[in-house]
Amino acid sequence: MAALALPVMPSTPLQAPRKLWLVAIGLGAIGWICSAMRHGLLQSNAYDLGLFDQWVWLISQGVEPISSMEQVHVLADHGAWLLYPAGLSYRLLASVQWLLASQAMALSLTAIPLWGLAKQADLPERRCWWICMLWWLQPVVFNTTLFDFHPETWVMPALALALWAERAERPRLWLVLLLLLLGARDGLVLIIGGMALDLAWRRRWRWSGIAAGIALGWLLLLGRWLYPLLRDGEGPKAAGRMFSHLSANPLTSLQNLDWGGGFTYLLLLLLPCAWLWRRRSFPTLLIGVPLLLVNLLSASPSYRTLIHHYSLPLAVVMVVAVIDGQLQRQRTVRMLPWSLGWAVACWLALAKPWAFTGPYLQRMAQLDELKSAIALVKPDDALLTTSYLVPQFSQRLQIGFPKQGADLELSQSKWTALLLNPMDPGWGSSPKKQGSLLDDAEGSNWTCQTWPSGLTLCRKPESA
Repeated sequence: MAALALPVMPSTPLQAPRKLWLVAIGLGAIGWICSAMRHGLLQSNAYDLGLFDQWVWLISQGVEPISSMEQVHVLADHGAWLLYPAGLSYRLLASVQWLLASQAMALSLTAIPLWGLAKQADLPERRCWWICMLWWLQPVVFNTTLFDFHPETWVMPALALALWAERAERPRLWLVLLLLLLGARDGLVLIIGGMALDLAWRRRWRWSGIAAGIALGWLLLLGRWLYPLLRDGEGPKAAGRMFSHLSANPLTSLQNLDWGGGFTYLLLLLLPCAWLWRRRSFPTLLIGVPLLLVNLLSASPSYRTLIHHYSLPLAVVMVVAVIDGQLQRQRTVRMLPWSLGWAVACWLALAKPWAFTGPYLQRMAQLDELKSAIALVKPDDALLTTSYLVPQFSQRLQIGFPKQGADLELSQSKWTALLLNPMDPGWGSSPKKQGSLLDDAEGSNWTCQTWPSGLTLCRKPESA
């Protein structure tokens, strides 16, 4: 009798089926098209697409990467050293599309290591596809693809692959991937700290100690050396802003917390797949606890939404927890259509594809006028413009937008050109602020041109 042919299990997640790779790349391309359309419709902003675009462009030019908007070195922001190799792409072609395309592809391709985790758990192929679809249908994944750019999106595949490497007893690969996570954003030390909790719960003391040591070591390196070195002795500013509402008095701190917003955030975050978790899921969920607590305690409500990127690593953890929950349920084939239907319903309710039917179309009337303005703005202009126009011009040495409260005296400022629209001042500004700047420019004999939508370009006399 012929020997029975046993199925060959893939040795690494990269050996996932070709069809899965094609679907992931196709979905990544769709995500890139959506984010490029949003950018083209003038819906991207200075924070954060314009900020990162300028940093990467400065790196590609061999110029010290200090943001003209924040006066902050790229490494003093979140320690994101991965932006340095990104500068190589800008040397080939300086385009913000590198950031948008790489973000969309990375988020979609995170399904590949998740497939590997599902196969590692010995789930049938149909359920492996189901896990990938649960990831693609996470509302925060689509929303983050659209919402400007953030380098931590690059390492979501590395996060999932690190969990696979730890379970596969691949310590060298695991260590490399943890270091890669740190290169995207300092906040990912919270996820690595959560890994230490998970490993300690499972009594893998050596692995837990290494993860905790890496997280604490990176925090000390940034807080005690790198940030003070690049900020004239100052430490990290983000922590102070995030927890400024907390005080030494526990009762006062409890009163200052956003209890209603936190409850709503938790409900929406857990809605797509929490009902698929089982007892075996809870050690994995420990990985997300430190990041979740920081999001809940933060003074900024943007940490408690599914629009921003702050919850993205939690989505990876939650889907992996679903994989662990399937180890206890062998008869779930009938449940798959229902769970996917629920995930689709959550995606339709919480993701933002509908924004292309209205909110993202509000500035279409400015597009032709902007083309005319772009032709008049010089590459060496020190340009002050609205926040939503910053990413259109951010590949220059000096770019900024008129923030509320900022002292902007044109006679004493570095700006040589203004491109403002008091009728649509954008985020962080106001009609009064922009109108005052344009009045000052006209009173100082700047050369100005105004379009019907209110878009106005003014140039300093000596640079006219």
